[in-house]
Amino acid sequence: MTDAEPAAWPPVPIRTERLVLRHSGARDRSAFIELFASPEVGTYVGGARPRDELERAMPEVPGRRPGLFVVDVDGAMIGMITLDRRDAARPGQVRPDAEAAELGYMFLPQAWGYGYAAEACAAALGWFTDALPDEPVVLCTQTANDRAMRLAAKLGFTEVERFEEYGAEQWFGVWSPGTPSG
Repeated sequence: MTDAEPAAWPPVPIRTERLVLRHSGARDRSAFIELFASPEVGTYVGGARPRDELERAMPEVPGRRPGLFVVDVDGAMIGMITLDRRDAARPGQVRPDAEAAELGYMFLPQAWGYGYAAEACAAALGWFTDALPDEPVVLCTQTANDRAMRLAAKLGFTEVERFEEYGAEQWFGVWSPGTPSG
């Protein structure tokens, strides 16, 4: 989100049919460590981090910041959604006069394949549309990440460009309010 963020944070928890999107708490610390230490999760985001390093560095209440939602099923964290400002210096921009909001997400491998990412991202995009109407949201993923490419299409992101970054081809798309998602 922005420094001049008009929406209150954290928002009231967002409830979907199966999920709750909420701010993080101390009970989520072990799930955050598991998420960042997972080789499967790290495949397209720079690799897994060493668990012992995470145990030392992870704050007691991780992820407590504007723009980060914990995705919760039955009281347990299964992943996270982020809505952050895309750095204007990076390739892939849709607004030359301003940084755009960028959707990011990571889920524990045991939560893959159940449609949780689509459900959670659609809910976060819905919240964002209410909080910041008329503002586009961007998403960037490696073209080699088939799951992320399918999710981007399902959510209604449209391709803007492809470019090389972090040693891999990146797909960069945009979603605008009113675009079907979910």
